[in-house]
Amino acid sequence: MLAGLGIGSVAIGFAFKDIFENFLAGIIILVRREMRIGDFVACEGYEGTVEAILVHETHIRETDGELVILPNSMLFKNPLIIRTALEQRRTTIFCGVGYGENVDEARSVIKTAVASCKTVITESRPVQVFANEFADSSINFEVSWWTGSRPLDIRESRDEVIAAIKSALDNAGIEIPFPHRTLTFNDPVRINANRPSPD
Repeated sequence: MLAGLGIGSVAIGFAFKDIFENFLAGIIILVRREMRIGDFVACEGYEGTVEAILVHETHIRETDGELVILPNSMLFKNPLIIRTALEQRRTTIFCGVGYGENVDEARSVIKTAVASCKTVITESRPVQVFANEFADSSINFEVSWWTGSRPLDIRESRDEVIAAIKSALDNAGIEIPFPHRTLTFNDPVRINANRPSPD
């Protein structure tokens, strides 16, 4: 009987371990209040809006509408990204121009185009445009700006910025190149001009 009680106590302890762990994690999450209802968070591959923070679990609504119920211990023990901790978030894209273009002029055109967008915050957060690399067919610029922190804000701003940059570069006559490939032959290539066309 004593041995049975001992084994039973261990089994019950293991059974309630996760419950107590989630309970304590939930209390800590509620007390520190770094994650709030309505925040957009990401943890261990799950990403969505926090709908409820309960003692044992947290409800997250993903962008496709699915509801994910996460144990609080997962949110407490793993890295938790709170994407809406601030009202503003920086986003970055890369844009390439042809090797024959003037780098300073292209940088200025891109910066002006981004700053003119309605979704770009320019009062306290400057638009940044840096020449980033010599790519295969272009000189690539790293373009960064600040906008709203929610995923929809990011997507809308990217859409507006990319369209504005494309239009500005086209109007300035600056080439946005497609990939070029150079073929080198060791021997001269013979071209038969009198070769009959296949019919």
